[in-house]
Amino acid sequence: MLWRHGRTAWNGENRFQGHLDIPLDEVGRAQATRGAALLAGLRPHALASSDLQRARDTAAELARLTGLEIAVDRGLRETAGGRWEGLLATEIAATDAEAYAAWRSGSDVAAGGAETRSQVAARATAAVGRLLESVADGQTLVVATHGGTTRALMGRMLDLPTDRWGVLGGLANCHWSVLEEGGSGGWRLAEHNAGSLPEPVVGDDL
Repeated sequence: MLWRHGRTAWNGENRFQGHLDIPLDEVGRAQATRGAALLAGLRPHALASSDLQRARDTAAELARLTGLEIAVDRGLRETAGGRWEGLLATEIAATDAEAYAAWRSGSDVAAGGAETRSQVAARATAAVGRLLESVADGQTLVVATHGGTTRALMGRMLDLPTDRWGVLGGLANCHWSVLEEGGSGGWRLAEHNAGSLPEPVVGDDL
C-alpha cells in the first residue's frame, strides 16, 4: 500500500517541494490522524517511510496506533526538483516554460535539471524491493511516501511505458493506492487514490 503524506503549507500553495524538508501543516496532521485510524483497521504487518519529515510524521500516526516500527528509506523520497524547488508552479512556468511543459506532459525529463521520473522509479522500486524481503506472502506493507514517487512506483511496478504513467491520476494528500501481487508474479492495481478502506471486489468482472 502506497500512502501519500498529509498536506503541507507548500502543497496548499502549489509550490514545488522536491527534497526540501517541509513539515505537515495543521490540515495535514489531521489528515494523517484520520488516515492512520482507517489503515490501522487493515492490521498492516510492516510500515516504511521516506526520510522526509512530512512522510515520517504521517507514518508516525500509524506507528502510534499499531506499534509497528518505521523502516525509513531515503529511496522513497519525492522527485528531486533542482532549480524548481521552492518555486510556485506559476513561477516555474514563467521562468522555465519549455522544460516545465515537457515535464508536465509526462516526458521523462529531469525536473528542474535534477531527476527524471525513471530515476525516481529505479530508486523507489529498489527500496520497496528491500522492504518486501521482510514481508511474508499475504501480509500488508504500508509505505508512507510522496505523490510523484507513488506514480513512478506504480508505473514501474505495473510495467507501464514511462510515457503512459500519466494515465494514473494524481494522489490526494493522505490518500493511498493498493498494489497486489497477481497470479503470474506481477503486480496489479487494486485501489487508487482511496480515502476509505478497500472493499472486496465482487461481481462478474473478475
